Amino acid sequence: MRTLTVQTPSHQYPIFIGNHLIEQADVLLKPYLSNKVAIVTNETIAPLYLGSFQTTLDRLGIPSFSIILPDGEEYKNWQTLNLIFDGLMQNRAERKTTLIALGGGVIGDMVGFAAATYQRGAPFIQVPTTLLSQVDSSVGGKTAINHPLGKNMIGAFYQPKAVLADLSTLKTLPQRELSAGMAEVIKYGALGDIEFFEWLEQHMTDLMMQDQEKLAQAVYHCCKMKAEIVAQDETEQGIRAWLNLGHTFGHAIEAEMGYGVWLHGEAVAAGCVLAGRLSEKLGKIHEADTLRIAALLEAAKLPSAPPKFEFEKWIEHMSHDKKVSGGVMRFIGLDRLGKANITKVTDMEILRQTLNPYL
Repeated sequence: MRTLTVQTPSHQYPIFIGNHLIEQADVLLKPYLSNKVAIVTNETIAPLYLGSFQTTLDRLGIPSFSIILPDGEEYKNWQTLNLIFDGLMQNRAERKTTLIALGGGVIGDMVGFAAATYQRGAPFIQVPTTLLSQVDSSVGGKTAINHPLGKNMIGAFYQPKAVLADLSTLKTLPQRELSAGMAEVIKYGALGDIEFFEWLEQHMTDLMMQDQEKLAQAVYHCCKMKAEIVAQDETEQGIRAWLNLGHTFGHAIEAEMGYGVWLHGEAVAAGCVLAGRLSEKLGKIHEADTLRIAALLEAAKLPSAPPKFEFEKWIEHMSHDKKVSGGVMRFIGLDRLGKANITKVTDMEILRQTLNPYL
């Protein structure tokens, strides 16, 4: 097992990374649990891991109850959030009741937001069960639900008490979900670590076959990078925005296609290629760099091109992006492969040229 510490101005917390950690949750999480626990999960994860997690809590003698939600990005909304609040109220959860997010990114984001707002703030712990949530969404305290007009538009910065990333859960992950998580892994290399990017180019075949040692290495490296960035910029006033490489384009794809049609990681993959194309148009990187990103994404069985839809639709969706400031669209681009930048775009013609092959 490997352990990292996330240091933020609000508080610090551990990330535990390793195999068979859910069975050790009683030992690892004991310091972070209150005298009552609410486990929130979904219909897919509950049959796989809810029982074993409850067993570990029973060993501690801590009473728990579960809230089981429908599975999918299309349920990341007010209605499903209310199901969490209903379950908490019906089971008389208190302000000190610990919420456990047992699932992927959708569960983590929603449970975090529920924790941030239930009785003005209850403690919560992330137990991510997908590659995407282990390397990205469970770390850093971004919580949210979607709105029909934009992804993650309603939420809060609210840090967990701990993150327990059990790599064994990835063995039950469908291939498509593994690929979706790999998009975020590749993103880290592209935005801030060329050596890691090159390492991924060498080892992607092994990673996709779930070589345990290499997978553990990749998850640890991504979490370490994210922890360092979040420590510098908890509420995304500057460098933390780099972690959104590919996301402005990606969120537009998700909103246009309908949440859940393209997985978040699939949309981010196509978005990273578009971010590369935009950086090419701005004279920052070469076409060869964008092609390297596309090739690595394809090696992870990810799309390297977006679906086709009208330019006006792209602009409509991207104008709702959270990085818009003073009415100006801001994109995460690349100064070079391995170093991101924040790019203000006022010239719609540059965007049209970037998107032109896909209109």
